[in-house]
Amino acid sequence: MLAERYPYYLAGSPVQPNADLAVTDKYTDQVVTRVPLADRSVIDQAIGAAVDASRAMSRVAAHARRAVLTHCARRFSERAEELAHILCIEAGKPIRDARGEVTRLIDTFRVAAEEAGRLYGEVLPMDLSARAVDYTGMWKRVPIGPCSFITPFNFPLNLVAHKVAPAIAAGCPFVLKPASLTPVGALIIAQVLAETDLPRGAFSVLPCRRADADMFATDPRLALLSFTGSPAVGWQLKRDAGKKRVVLELGGNAAVVVDHDADLDDVVARIRAGAFYQSGQSCISVQRIVIHESIYDDLKGRLVEDTRALKMGNPQDEDTFVGPIISDKEADRIDEWIQSAISAGAELLCGGGREGRMIEPTLLENVPKDQPLYAAEAFGPVALLEPFRHFDDALRIVNESRYGLQAGLFVRDIAKIQKAWDELDVGGVIIGDVPSWRVDHMPYGGIKDSGIGREGVRFAMQDMTEIRLLAIRNAKQAMLAGPRRDQ
Repeated sequence: MLAERYPYYLAGSPVQPNADLAVTDKYTDQVVTRVPLADRSVIDQAIGAAVDASRAMSRVAAHARRAVLTHCARRFSERAEELAHILCIEAGKPIRDARGEVTRLIDTFRVAAEEAGRLYGEVLPMDLSARAVDYTGMWKRVPIGPCSFITPFNFPLNLVAHKVAPAIAAGCPFVLKPASLTPVGALIIAQVLAETDLPRGAFSVLPCRRADADMFATDPRLALLSFTGSPAVGWQLKRDAGKKRVVLELGGNAAVVVDHDADLDDVVARIRAGAFYQSGQSCISVQRIVIHESIYDDLKGRLVEDTRALKMGNPQDEDTFVGPIISDKEADRIDEWIQSAISAGAELLCGGGREGRMIEPTLLENVPKDQPLYAAEAFGPVALLEPFRHFDDALRIVNESRYGLQAGLFVRDIAKIQKAWDELDVGGVIIGDVPSWRVDHMPYGGIKDSGIGREGVRFAMQDMTEIRLLAIRNAKQAMLAGPRRDQ
């Protein structure tokens, strides 16, 4: 299903100046297609084109923006199986997960189409002060201007959609750098955008070298940078970004709390999905499983049995649950962290094996808290078990992390639910499910090392717009009223 080559898109037009970036099948390691790399001069042209397109984009009517987004959703639906198989190949994502991501891609564009006509403002009462009784106030949202986006490898369709679709809905031109490991999905999104009547320069999608991608942060012509990826890179980009607005989604080591009265059959099924879907390569993958001591042994036994039954293998096989890690480098890191934890005293409950880029689904307990596998983001098919006695202890365990993206709780007591919502230092609290659950219209993002700002179409649009006030003085009314002592 892959073409021999794909162009990048500069100012909305396909360009094929080279074929310098080889894209591999992450399971076989064979080169399956090639795409061009943009250099600094091309990135400069793209930013200039976005600047030139800002006025035209801001004038695209809501119905026309909705039409563009609706067209994209329809075309993605028509090409759904193609997109899923390309995703399966370039990302190594099991085909069932790949189809799920395509569904979310379509959902995100559909939500954006609905939100395109909802850039509401307000009438602002001005007579709160006697000196302003002759004034009328109102405000509206206007596009912030040209935006830059940098997206990661793990959701190469939907995380692109979460930046591109709100930008179109808000009327902002953009330049996008997709992950070099998985650029094809973003280029197909650009191919579909090129079928629409967006103004020239409204978008550019440019695979490029990391050394050149600093322009996405440093160029002062850009009004906003939205980055999804590692904390080290994200915070550096923020330091480099100057005066522009910055949105960062930087991952975490998400915890799920299982209280004593949880339905364990349901818990096992949800944790299996949350910990091991797409080989754990998700920023809200279940990494820490915090279990009430009264059910700890029972749930541990069930989780181990269920995890051992997961099929690992070719992601194009319909029965495969765990596919390859994205690269040898990442597989090496995950393997090293597992072995380091075991050497430091952790007990391996199941998994722990490796075959090339395939890491067995792995459960451990008694992992020392200073180990990277506990303190950092594993981003692999690994989860850690630990018990708690009191609910306050569970909340403390969740909050001890330097991350704060989402937390899941299998809790039935409404008082505990309220307490968790009040006290957990995370961007989202998910009750009755794992932290890995997400719907694409909800506010999504974190605090601490997990980043700043929120995604979710409506909330991303708020970051991509500015509030502009209009205040009108009724001079005739003021003259008839005569001078006031407070003027």
